[in-house]
Amino acid sequence: MPIDPICKNKVQEDTPYYTEYGGKLYRFCSYECKNKFDLLEKRVIRLKRSIAEQEKISFGKLRKDIIKPGICTLCGACAASCESIVIKDEQPRLIDKCTACGVCYNQCPRTITTEEGLVGRIRNAYCARTAIPELKGQDGGVVTSMLAYALEEGLIDCAIVTTRSEEEPWKPVPIVAKTYDDILEGTGSIYSHSMTLEALMSAIKQGMRSIAFVGPSCNIDAVTKMQKSPYGFLHLFMRANILKMGLFCMDTFYYEGIKEFVESKDMKLDDIEWMKIRKGRFEFQTRDELKVFPLGELDQYRSSSCKYCTDMASESADLSFGGVGTPRDWTTVLARSGMGYEIFNEAVDNGYIDSRLLEEKEMKNILNLAKMKKIQMYSLNRRQNV
Repeated sequence: MPIDPICKNKVQEDTPYYTEYGGKLYRFCSYECKNKFDLLEKRVIRLKRSIAEQEKISFGKLRKDIIKPGICTLCGACAASCESIVIKDEQPRLIDKCTACGVCYNQCPRTITTEEGLVGRIRNAYCARTAIPELKGQDGGVVTSMLAYALEEGLIDCAIVTTRSEEEPWKPVPIVAKTYDDILEGTGSIYSHSMTLEALMSAIKQGMRSIAFVGPSCNIDAVTKMQKSPYGFLHLFMRANILKMGLFCMDTFYYEGIKEFVESKDMKLDDIEWMKIRKGRFEFQTRDELKVFPLGELDQYRSSSCKYCTDMASESADLSFGGVGTPRDWTTVLARSGMGYEIFNEAVDNGYIDSRLLEEKEMKNILNLAKMKKIQMYSLNRRQNV
């Protein structure tokens, strides 16, 4: 006898309560059960249409990202949300034509599909650039402009930024920046790890009470952990307010590795005016020309820690900044905390920064890059025999 899919009771073949869905006939014991089923399926259809309007995602993507790498939990969410999927031989399998509605992928507990899951919680997102005429910073120069505003308004006593070594070109050196000229020394991206926490500790010991701290997610996370569990540093972190200004980061490279690569391309670090990673390429601007190389050529020099990092957008920061998504010479700004939101908008109101709200297509580019960073753990972090 047929089974009512709502109450799971047996029903007669000739029941007057039935409905056809997905090419299959369903029978019910009562009008109430039929009505519940019809409403439920309408919601599923509406969800499928909503997801499909945003992006076509087929079962093949679920197979590639989750099933084949062995990440599937066999929870059955994909099979429960699509009649074309069944669990067979301890694995989700497609048994009928896929319409690429994306429901199976979005319902999987192992995929990361929400904005918050990819870039963290934000209050607002902006496209911005400096409004200081003489300032030439990386991308839109927004970080430098914000530091200039905060310093000149007395909101901060100093800023922790990274500069270049005078003895070894492009080697990162963190400093306690107390003047506008000091802040200008930290303009531009340096793609090697900088030990900024030493400079932060130095600033606190010098009696600085309001400090802006600039760094990628790994450095921001270190500050956050010290703030939340200041074991051994209570007497220091009780005294300082720290504005965390996080930088978007996909990769960093060992300094000696960058040096070796540059020299292998008949260049000298002394001759390089700026470096930038853009659209899968590493750009080096020398005094004479712009040289561009596939980012993959530097894989052997990539910092080992970056292989395990999943935070592209500095999710623990008060404000996050990056050159992804926005047009050339503009900066993406993600305002997260109330303090970060207020300081950024005050800098805009006082003429230090030009800003507009980030467009949906720009945010989508950021989310796509953040997803690449998130899912790299799938192929790396596997439990070995212990």
